[in-house]
Amino acid sequence: MIEIKAKSELDPQDYVQALNYVKASNFKLGLLLNFGASRLQIKRFVN
Repeated sequence: MIEIKAKSELDPQDYVQALNYVKASNFKLGLLLNFGASRLQIKRFVN
């Protein structure tokens, strides 16, 4: 599961939302990508 954001900064709700998507879809791995910050932010979630 890949979730793409374009925000200047990720909020704690973004992490919770991505983790819930991974759990609900029963995937083993999820990525949260943020292209809105000065550098690409990548957060990996394991179910």
